[in-house]
Amino acid sequence: MSQPSSRLVALVPLLSAALVFAQPVTPKEAALPSLAPLIESVKGAVVNIDVRKEVKGDELLSLPAPLRQRRGGAPPSTQGSGSGVIIDSKGLVLTNNHVVADAITIRVRLDDGRALDAEILGRDPLTDLALLKIKGKVEKLPSVALGDSGQMRVGDFVVAIGNPFALAHSVTLGIISAKDRDISAGPYDQFLQTDAAINPGNSGGPLFNLKGEVIGINTAINAAANSIGFSVPSNLAKALLPQLEAKGYVVRGWLGIAPQDLSPALARALDVPNGEGALVVNVNEGSPAAKAGLKEEDVIVAIDGVKTTSASGLVRLVGLKRPEVPAALSVIRRGKPLELKVTLGTRPDVEGLGAVDRSETTVEPSTPRLGLSLDDLDPRFSSATGIRSGAAVVDVAPGSPAERGGLRRGMIVTELNHKAVKTRDELMAGLKAAKSGEVVLLRTVVPGGGRGLQAIEVP
Repeated sequence: MSQPSSRLVALVPLLSAALVFAQPVTPKEAALPSLAPLIESVKGAVVNIDVRKEVKGDELLSLPAPLRQRRGGAPPSTQGSGSGVIIDSKGLVLTNNHVVADAITIRVRLDDGRALDAEILGRDPLTDLALLKIKGKVEKLPSVALGDSGQMRVGDFVVAIGNPFALAHSVTLGIISAKDRDISAGPYDQFLQTDAAINPGNSGGPLFNLKGEVIGINTAINAAANSIGFSVPSNLAKALLPQLEAKGYVVRGWLGIAPQDLSPALARALDVPNGEGALVVNVNEGSPAAKAGLKEEDVIVAIDGVKTTSASGLVRLVGLKRPEVPAALSVIRRGKPLELKVTLGTRPDVEGLGAVDRSETTVEPSTPRLGLSLDDLDPRFSSATGIRSGAAVVDVAPGSPAERGGLRRGMIVTELNHKAVKTRDELMAGLKAAKSGEVVLLRTVVPGGGRGLQAIEVP
């Protein structure tokens, strides 16, 4: 008798499974579990956010000339929408920063049909989180709790609810596809990846576990692929909420080093026992790390007892700590363990994203014609970048000569017409002396340390 072919052998399990599923079942056995009770318990806390934003930058310049005019002093605006979730019955709403950035008005629409005005309590562009407060006297609003995103496992079921393409309170189901994703969106990337459908308009909406707890804030998608979405973990949001509510922005700890991932070859060369940690490739002069005695080629393996296995992991750990707080660094130096005590500094706002206190910003009389506000260089920026002199750009008016010339908030101007600029006043004096029709040349350092050259035509 001949042996059955491998193809027939492969079909045997499939045929057996088909026979099993072909057996009759009772109605009770056929019933499938439903997520309806979960959805009904949480959807009241999910809101749609309508935003009217000021048109700025390249978007403003792309408008026809008549639309760029400010009628009655009001800037041109555009409509946008997103999602959010109420995390406190008194009207605190968690959403994405990019949903409400540059907002003129914010309107929150609830599942019960109510539409309420809201204001921004705090924003953190580096994690793309924002906290809103619904205006007026509101009590006993439906709200949900933030869960423990650290307990989520790859394969756990999750539910996304939001406002994709203005389809209010749309529900999608999926799983956690991956954790700790770095998508190069910022220095604190630690996204949850999910295949629950997320589309434009879902931004700022919640990602729920099956307990009805928010374990993520839906933030980004991969536009070139299906079923790849990213959410800010709830544990990161919980860590930042106190500062967002109390201050309106986030102040982070800072070591003052340039870390690098530790490759297997580097780990062997530096005699690091388990091959994990963050390699110190540079220590900024006068920084907290330098004062603590940290040196180049040290490998940081833990901070306050919490292990760090990568450069990005170290940056996140330090960034979640408060400035001026002592911390313990566990270091491997030339193969030997070492404990160092460091008092963390305040992370410089090298991206120019932090809150600007306008009451402390001096605006010279000549700035209106260029649309440019300047300040002296923050010493912490000098320590972080090595730039010792210059003038910081703290604001650029939309559609102004400065903006058309390529200046952006956060830049540092180091030269004016090939001459070094040491202070804000020195730059302001040079700009004030420029004649109408003249083109001034500015050499700048952009956020992150890159160099640039900008030309501004003086009106």
